[in-house]
Amino acid sequence: MIEAEVHTKLLAFIRQHDRPYWPHHLTMGRLVARALRLGKSALIQTGVGKGNSVSTIPYHLSYLTAALLTNSPIIIVIPKPQQNQLLTQDIPQLQQWLKTNKQVITGDSIPPDFEGIILTTPQNWLQNFLDNKSNFPPNIPTIIDEADYLEEWAIEQLTSTFSPSDWHKLRDNYPQKRELILNIKTQLTKAVFAHPPNPYQCHLLDQPEQEIFQPLFEQLNPANSLEQFWQNWPNPNFLHWVSINREKGEFTLQITPVELSSRLTPLWLQQPFVIIGRFLDSQKSADVYRQQIGIGELLCLKFSHSRETEQIQLYLRERLPFPNTPEFQNALINEINFILRHQIPGFIVLLVEDTPLKNQVGANLAAQFGTRVQVETKNLLADSILVTGAQFWHQNQENFPAPGLLVIATLPIPSLENPLVASKVAYYKRNHRDWFRHYLLPTALREIQRSVISVRQSAGIVAILDNRINHRSYGQKILSALEPYVRINYFEKLTID
Repeated sequence: MIEAEVHTKLLAFIRQHDRPYWPHHLTMGRLVARALRLGKSALIQTGVGKGNSVSTIPYHLSYLTAALLTNSPIIIVIPKPQQNQLLTQDIPQLQQWLKTNKQVITGDSIPPDFEGIILTTPQNWLQNFLDNKSNFPPNIPTIIDEADYLEEWAIEQLTSTFSPSDWHKLRDNYPQKRELILNIKTQLTKAVFAHPPNPYQCHLLDQPEQEIFQPLFEQLNPANSLEQFWQNWPNPNFLHWVSINREKGEFTLQITPVELSSRLTPLWLQQPFVIIGRFLDSQKSADVYRQQIGIGELLCLKFSHSRETEQIQLYLRERLPFPNTPEFQNALINEINFILRHQIPGFIVLLVEDTPLKNQVGANLAAQFGTRVQVETKNLLADSILVTGAQFWHQNQENFPAPGLLVIATLPIPSLENPLVASKVAYYKRNHRDWFRHYLLPTALREIQRSVISVRQSAGIVAILDNRINHRSYGQKILSALEPYVRINYFEKLTID
């Protein structure tokens, strides 16, 4: 059977080539081969990244081996940057070793009678389904890599926008309605900028604001780029919100689906698939993740971290004020200063999500450490101190040195002060669902695991300064998500006189 062939040849390849070793390569290869042979779907949580270090193993070797040895066409859905690595490095190496000549192409559609592997972007693949196109015929086995971001990809494709330039398009296309369009834009601008600023630079459109915009739908019928926005505007299952650029005096209207499961469920019925991600769910069965994207029962596998090579040192500070108290800001800065007075070697990262506080921490540290301190900058030295929010860190951490120390100021629980988070919580409440257990907590668990990936490479220190981890019932779940770790009071041992 193909499972045995994949096992044998992948094992020989790993032994022969100087590639980072991952103890689950063979298990994953066999599972993917079985799924492809039987046409059965599966979900795999690897627990590792996508780079070339001990904690960012190229796990894609496992599924590529199975795909190259399978006698059928395969779709691999993977972002463009990762496609380049597969095409220039991994697939040629494997093809030569396996002595296969399976055709491998990239694109947004499958040619007729194609029997090889096609690499396509998540955007192309999802848009094909959402627009009811036939560029990717049904029943072709599909591997979706980097599925940690599947929800974000789908929301991106389903979000409709009305940008500042679209006002100009409307006026050009409907010259007889120019006065109406200008009047509505003026009223809406006044209403939007009357909202007080918030760190998220957005807010939901309230009913009076939506009513200001409504005459455009009653008197105009835009096509082309605005057609999707026009069609989705009256949908009650969409969030109507506005993102604001106060410096330019501009705003963009956006319509986003409040839930994805009903939209994506038909997608999973079209073909057998293997979903692969690093941290999809705290449970092996991935119940919450599957519910969010509309997947039913299927085979699930979750690999754990190696205690020998991926254990972190965990420092938990007790007796700090909670983040929602006025005392927290000064206490946080004092604690960070205390930590950095110790000789922590190498690259240091401070995760501070609150934007004003992030800038204040950066300014405070720059006064002491000079240009060694950088705020969300990519040009870093081996001993830099990076002050950053989670999004910047997740997007760039695998291009940076492995930190010797990662300080997490607050647990990455989505803030109810974010209008989009608050509206999604309201949706869960209306549907009598546990909004914390099914939305906020799973999001926090995924985020914190993503944050510490590269720290595992250096066996570094993770310091969490959010006292809720010690005193809230969900603290233990977050600690479980950080396994394997060893608790330390390490900074006391590094004090400099």
